[in-house]
Amino acid sequence: MAVELLYSEITGPLIGAAMEVHRILGSGFLESVYDEAFAIELDLRKISYKRQYPIDIFYKEKLAKHFVCEFIVEDVIVVELKALSQLGDIEKAQILNYLKATKLPVGLLLNFGTKSLEYKRFANTKSA
Repeated sequence: MAVELLYSEITGPLIGAAMEVHRILGSGFLESVYDEAFAIELDLRKISYKRQYPIDIFYKEKLAKHFVCEFIVEDVIVVELKALSQLGDIEKAQILNYLKATKLPVGLLLNFGTKSLEYKRFANTKSA
């Protein structure tokens, strides 16, 4: 029996948008180029998002830092873009921390720095 992925009706089109950006631009650009192109592609596909979304990080109930994540899509998915030769544990920890801080249910980590688009989907098992 197949397991239904949470918000796959949104993550599927997001991955498709990222694949289109990678297909046209390829790898080798700075992350900021992919960030701009991804926003354009989301606009073209009429996908609702917030860009450079502020997140407050608290430590012992005190504000430790104002932080910014790249995209919040449809108010349920955190999207983080990278342009690295390889994703590592640091990038995975980053998206998991974004999920924890935002309490959103799903995160996508998109890496444009490889020959083919690399993407990883994460679920926030502690979302409210």
